[in-house]
Amino acid sequence: MFQDTVKNFKINFNALNQRNTFSSGDVMTGHISFDLTKEMKISSITMTLTGKANVHWSTGGGKKRRRRNYNAKLDFFDLKAVIVQQNSATAGTAAKFKAGTHVYPFTCQFPQGNFPSSFHGVCGHIAYNLKVALHRPWHMSKDFVTECNFVNRINTNQPELHAPLSGSNSMTVCCLWCTSGPIEMTASIEKKGFMPGETVKIICEFVNGSSRTATPKVSLQQKQIFYTHNKNQRRMHVKKLTSSTGQLVSERVSDHRTVIKLTIPSSASLTISNCSIIDVEYLIEVSFSVRGSPDLDVLFPIIICDSPVDAHPPSFL
Repeated sequence: MFQDTVKNFKINFNALNQRNTFSSGDVMTGHISFDLTKEMKISSITMTLTGKANVHWSTGGGKKRRRRNYNAKLDFFDLKAVIVQQNSATAGTAAKFKAGTHVYPFTCQFPQGNFPSSFHGVCGHIAYNLKVALHRPWHMSKDFVTECNFVNRINTNQPELHAPLSGSNSMTVCCLWCTSGPIEMTASIEKKGFMPGETVKIICEFVNGSSRTATPKVSLQQKQIFYTHNKNQRRMHVKKLTSSTGQLVSERVSDHRTVIKLTIPSSASLTISNCSIIDVEYLIEVSFSVRGSPDLDVLFPIIICDSPVDAHPPSFL
């Protein structure tokens, strides 16, 4: 049996950076290794580097609704190469590999192109895989697959990523014939572009003219949007990744200023806007909650990218 003969098959990459990621044009080097418990005939060992996106979801399925399936696929590239090729004068024969440990280096290059970052979502994924196939005479090839973490390095010199963002909202609270004073919120963040693991500082100013205490909250929301081809159909999933609550704001307060910190999870996927069937967007929601009244909300669309973005102060400072 193959499983009894080939043991400890491993595909090893040489890391290009601390996060062990790859990008467009990067050269991947590494080696494969495996142990043979006895002699085996092998004709060749090949490798295939692929980049693909796939979405799928279903609707209906009840007693009165027919189940409908939606699918879409994209192939970014499919590159093949040979790691080991046994040349023989007699066609169809293969070399005998002795028992023991075998190690073979490999090199391949990701093609140039604007490919989206790796992502695994609720209704689809974007994956970059390296498949190594071991070919034997008169047998199906045996495949070993490992995933590569691919990132799309956007241009972080774009001015919009460095500029501060601000927004405001207000309302009055009515109770029968009584009307409270104004409830106002102004919030700002220092820039639009952030990295996973980075802490966002949200500067908030509140006016609470009501007779009730109010609670400020901030949260990071991830929006996953999946499309069929030509975007005829779509499915959206919104997920709250993290949140934080500020100190209570007392009633009848005309000027309350605070800073609320929110750390982006280090596991957060990068923003994806360059794939026709998958979008990944992020929003920071700042809310001011007064009991018995609708929340005041301010939304900030942000970009999560692979490289640091420095904040630029506004020109009037």
